[in-house]
Amino acid sequence: MKLVRFGAAGAEKPGLIDADGKVRDLSGVVPDIAGDVLGRKGRARLAAIDPASLPLAPEGSRFGACVGRVGNFIAVGLNYADHAAESGMAVPSEPVLFNKAPSCIVGPDDTVLIPRGSEKTDWEVELAVVIGERASYVSEADALDYVAGYCVCNDVSERAYQIERGGQWTKGKGCPTFGPIGPWLVTTDEVDTGDLAMKLSVNGELVQNGSSSTMVFKVPFLIHYISQFMILEPGDVITTGTPPGVGMGMKPPRYLKPGDRMEVSIAGLGVQRQAVAAG
Repeated sequence: MKLVRFGAAGAEKPGLIDADGKVRDLSGVVPDIAGDVLGRKGRARLAAIDPASLPLAPEGSRFGACVGRVGNFIAVGLNYADHAAESGMAVPSEPVLFNKAPSCIVGPDDTVLIPRGSEKTDWEVELAVVIGERASYVSEADALDYVAGYCVCNDVSERAYQIERGGQWTKGKGCPTFGPIGPWLVTTDEVDTGDLAMKLSVNGELVQNGSSSTMVFKVPFLIHYISQFMILEPGDVITTGTPPGVGMGMKPPRYLKPGDRMEVSIAGLGVQRQAVAAG
């Protein structure tokens, strides 16, 4: 299944994509794509519905973030060896974890705002994992049983805030609009994360062209590892790192400016298209 949230910001309705690529309205069945709806029982209930029995969403509806009420938005740093190299950092012996503020989450095609005073706002295409079951101290072997599905994330980052301002990376990762996710959540039965093409273009120029196959720490290990340090709840999002091609790694470095346009895609998970504006 491809699950979506559509409608005006702050008033999104739950939906699914039918076989013809049209959005069907699930608001008569579930209140949101969030919480227990993402669990095994909730997904089974949705899978049993004939999409043709659901009303169509209004043509041209905005896509919101594909998950609602996200509690934890956890990110993994330096999880691609070639990205670590372009960043001038060593490949970590254990996953680097940081938080993105849930308040930074926006829809896949919403405008990305450059924070006030920023001169180093950057892009990162990432595979995001959406948790479906409460997870604590899970084994690597069982980790995928706790996943609802996957989506595209643009881990927008302000490099000066992240690296040059002291302390932890969080301060450069959670600015408003720095977490576009979607367009849809693809359930686990339709995705093999082993080798997904990952691309990001800026103003039509392909700058990131990688694959999930080059992750240092794979999805099952990441879920197992993170669950040793915190409880993961249904609807939590883990964004798993980016392949090379970020602006920070270019020579000379290149960063986003108002008027730029990004296109962000992962094979089978859809495409995001974002304009950039001053915040």
